[in-house]
Amino acid sequence: MEAVTETSLPLPLFQRGKVRDVYDLGNELLVVSTDRISALDFVLPSGIPEKGRVLNQMSAFWFKKTSGVLPNHLIESIEDLEALKRLGTRMGLAEPLPDYLIGRSMIVKKAQRISVECVVRGYLSGSAWAEYKKKGTVNGKPMPSGLRESEQMAEPLFTPTTKSESEHDRPLTEADIEELHLQDTMHVLESASQAVYQYAAEYARERGIIIADTKFEFGWIDGQLIFIDEALTPDSSRFWLAKDYAVGRPQDSYDKQPVRDWLASSGWNGSGPVPPVPPDVIEATTQRYTTVFRWIAGEQ
Repeated sequence: MEAVTETSLPLPLFQRGKVRDVYDLGNELLVVSTDRISALDFVLPSGIPEKGRVLNQMSAFWFKKTSGVLPNHLIESIEDLEALKRLGTRMGLAEPLPDYLIGRSMIVKKAQRISVECVVRGYLSGSAWAEYKKKGTVNGKPMPSGLRESEQMAEPLFTPTTKSESEHDRPLTEADIEELHLQDTMHVLESASQAVYQYAAEYARERGIIIADTKFEFGWIDGQLIFIDEALTPDSSRFWLAKDYAVGRPQDSYDKQPVRDWLASSGWNGSGPVPPVPPDVIEATTQRYTTVFRWIAGEQ
């Protein structure tokens, strides 16, 4: 399998992110999930085959599942050749669109994005555990003493962070909320985040999967809050196998963990070109993405 790390379509480019390429369809957008992978805020030179398809199809799965909890921006996921042909015809394109869009692209509504990453943590892990060990806080908020790594929270925590072009993942402060004019919106974001997380966490747990934490993004369409971007994918969430879960130690995560581990041990210090990812690490990462999709969605 070859990784799709670049796209070039006969459509206006709306935005190119670390992983997704977004094209302008007029009143709508075409979101293409590539096989690019980022770690430590760097895009690595090696792609992960099938990763983009997992991201796209898992998002489509969760958008459909959670639509009764909160509306979302999904219009149609391009799942077959007929859907691809309809898109080309609708856009008046003379040449057919590339087949690699099948399974890795979706048409979505345009929304006014809210510049906040809405993180919900059901378990004490990752950066939250690191902060707790050092300061006894999570996202700057005091926590009970004696908590252990990977322990389930009494209640899921809403820990929103910044999202902008110049910085990423900094805990949202009162000054940020005021600057973004979100004083009357934060409680709505928290309520929506908690509702979607708790629905998804319960659904996954019934299938033997723990969603330890996840991030959501939201936007406005005609004054209505909607769920946008991606939905509960291995790029935005920490998935654990329930049968292997044990408090007091790190858990094996079904996400880009093999890449993170390899990068940490590679000797790369964050400056200069990122080294190529070894084939065995690429294969292990592809396996994790496709496995967690199969567990949750129940399909290949």
